Amino acid sequence: MAQPAWQEPVPLALDTAPVPEYGGGALADLLPTLAAGQGVPGFEAVIPELTPADRNCVFLIDGLGWEQIRAHPDEAPFLHSLLPTSRGGTGRPLTAGFPSTTATSLASVGTGRPPGEHGLPGYTARNPETGALMNQLRWNPWTEPRVWQPYPTVFQLAHEAGVRTAQVSAPAFEQTPLTKVALSGGSFLGRLSGEERMDLAAERLAAGDRSLVYTYYSEVDGKGHRFGVDSDAWRGQLMYVDGLARRLAEQLPPRSALYITADHGMIDIPFDEQSRIDFDEDWELSAGVALLGGEGRARHVYAVPGAEADVLAVWREVLGEQFWVAGRDEAVAAGWFGPHVDARVRGRIGDVVAAAHDDVVITASVNEPHESAMVGMHGSLTPVELLVPLLEVRS
Repeated sequence: MAQPAWQEPVPLALDTAPVPEYGGGALADLLPTLAAGQGVPGFEAVIPELTPADRNCVFLIDGLGWEQIRAHPDEAPFLHSLLPTSRGGTGRPLTAGFPSTTATSLASVGTGRPPGEHGLPGYTARNPETGALMNQLRWNPWTEPRVWQPYPTVFQLAHEAGVRTAQVSAPAFEQTPLTKVALSGGSFLGRLSGEERMDLAAERLAAGDRSLVYTYYSEVDGKGHRFGVDSDAWRGQLMYVDGLARRLAEQLPPRSALYITADHGMIDIPFDEQSRIDFDEDWELSAGVALLGGEGRARHVYAVPGAEADVLAVWREVLGEQFWVAGRDEAVAAGWFGPHVDARVRGRIGDVVAAAHDDVVITASVNEPHESAMVGMHGSLTPVELLVPLLEVRS
């Protein structure tokens, strides 16, 4: 039923926002479940649908969400055929955490903790110690990694417990701070080509009676950002990574389980004023705002001291029909960042948190020219962004 022209807009109710399935069906629950099945002390099998294996391999495809696989059976016949195996044969997806973005998700995977604990709550977030925005993907400006994220990774704890542990990825990632705080432990093995990574992952999986191997491919996400998930370039990458997944699956040693997952999905956003709201050109949204963090579909908004209530009221009035707009306390209470938020993390979350409901983004053409020009976007709580596969092959 159409809303009468005279009626005030009604903001989206926060309880209508999907909440990540922390504690039983989120990315943060995967490695703890696998480690528990391998007898690593201190872990519980919190995804009950998974059956333990002596050798576990996780292949994370950046940007390839559940909905993208479902929608492309012709380009990804192997991955599509595995959909019924997802989440222990239930045919169900996992969820990423919030925001559904790479730095946050990789930290959740590697630490086995939700964002409110590991403390990487978005693409960019304010450092309460300095007052500056920190890019948590590029780690700029420099921040001491172990201060920012102090928890050990699951890989480290598994390695200490005698599990043969390895990460097989692009050589450029070996020394990055994000790798150190999220994915370190055991051996890092850099290989340039996807085929080399698949072959080496299978080799390392066979190297121990108990083994835990992680491998990663990034260019599905890269092509999606640049050209969109409705582009031939993206479809070409999907076809390529489908072949990589099959290559790895065909080489599994005995007593192995391969889990194919992702850090988030993606959605294409039209290039028009209705779909792309430019914060740098919008006096109403920028009033009282000291820093704009996060990314287009999941914004952390840091207010000038004393202006927090006014900024929340304006953002909710202007954007509340298209975004779930929450104050910090509301977002924390709703569980967006997990069931618990560490004290050191709380100030990294925006005074206002805005998560897109519609096909719309908040760009920043002056301060974020590269990000604002992207076709494919992600970060919010919608199914196309939040749902990720957990496809399974066993030997």
